[in-house]
Amino acid sequence: MADLIVIGGGLAGCEAAWQAAQRGVTVALYEMRPWVPTGAHTGPFLAELVCSNSLGSNLSDRAPGLLKKELRRLGSVVLSCAEETAVPAGGALAVDREAFARRVTKTIEGHPNIQLIRQELTEIPAQPAIIASGPLTSPGLSKVIAKLTGMDALFFYDAIAPIVTLESINLDIAFRASRYEHGELDDGDYINCPMTRLEYESFVHALQSAERIELKGFEIDLESGVKAGMHHFFEGCLPVEILARRGLDALSFGPMRPVGIINPGTGSRPYAIVQLRQDNLAGSLYNLVGFQTNLNFLEQKRVFHMIPGLEQAEFIRYGQMHRNTFIFSPAHLKPNLQFRGRDELFFAGQITGVEGYCGNIATGLLAGWNAARIIQNQPALTLPQTTMIGALCHYVTHASAKDFQPMKANFGIMPPLECEKVSGKRQRGTLYAQRALSDLEAFLGFDAGVL
Repeated sequence: MADLIVIGGGLAGCEAAWQAAQRGVTVALYEMRPWVPTGAHTGPFLAELVCSNSLGSNLSDRAPGLLKKELRRLGSVVLSCAEETAVPAGGALAVDREAFARRVTKTIEGHPNIQLIRQELTEIPAQPAIIASGPLTSPGLSKVIAKLTGMDALFFYDAIAPIVTLESINLDIAFRASRYEHGELDDGDYINCPMTRLEYESFVHALQSAERIELKGFEIDLESGVKAGMHHFFEGCLPVEILARRGLDALSFGPMRPVGIINPGTGSRPYAIVQLRQDNLAGSLYNLVGFQTNLNFLEQKRVFHMIPGLEQAEFIRYGQMHRNTFIFSPAHLKPNLQFRGRDELFFAGQITGVEGYCGNIATGLLAGWNAARIIQNQPALTLPQTTMIGALCHYVTHASAKDFQPMKANFGIMPPLECEKVSGKRQRGTLYAQRALSDLEAFLGFDAGVL
């Protein structure tokens, strides 16, 4: 029998399994796909990316960039797989989805201490375990988790963006450029569809009135008879049509902002833009950045064909909504990701309330470390709150019940800087990063057995 059971073969589960296995622990990694589908995943491989193909900024003065630096320093295997399958994305790290998933799967299957078991688990193991079942946790396991926590699981809806073929984009209208003002290299990694004010306003009105797919209620029936049906959107991943309903200018200040973009055909800045980012290594597929949606498929085709340059776009995948699940971590988890009251049980990934691919990887890494340490009769570790990983874990385990939502890496969740005056957010980001990396090195130096 394996020393450790990891439930879920996503980003967090794969990282956790690998980290524990590297420390001499035998791991049974359970993944229910492809035998039990989720409704959002499409392939059989581990670590499939469902929403965007971007892991966020690589720049060290940005919060996602700092998080990646910490993960590299700590030896993240999943981040390494992402960098080996990267596609051009300016100053961000984006991957070929299938190549990335294949690479992670091959790496996990090749580790001598990991046994990959394609089977759904609907009970929480009595032995040391990590639950990293993700936002699409199966109904059977969700019931058990809800019973374990003594309260209903929390739910929110999430959305994914459409993907189109490169050859169907009209590059006589659309053009390549990157948004320099936001730290991306101006190397043309993005395709931009420019809009005039009239085109933009017509597009927004079409979005506001377009038909959406009905979101049907869902229930979890517990032995106590309690039923949960909490439907709300995560603010960091709102459907584009929901943003459009917040006002005419909401999109032009959001995903369609034109700042830093010059149309080479006119020599001026467009009123608004739609950006497309490469989605595979071959460069044949592009996704609409920030265009998560729940419009029905016919409406997506009609409305998105209004975008200049996408009049004849071929949709390889339409956007859609899916249910995401997370527990109320402040009541149930310690900052080291241990379940309160059961030290050999850990949670990791998006089910903890950490948002973003790299945040999921980070929690998997910490849970894998700590599970191995508990098995080997060592104390579990809590990373300094001044590191981005430590700050994320501290936030999701200390947030208030009133407004608890998934949290991405950002400098706002870190302890304030001690310096009195900082000129500009870029300098502030640099100082946060310098402090984080310095404190991480001091932490690693204090316990030489961590790595």
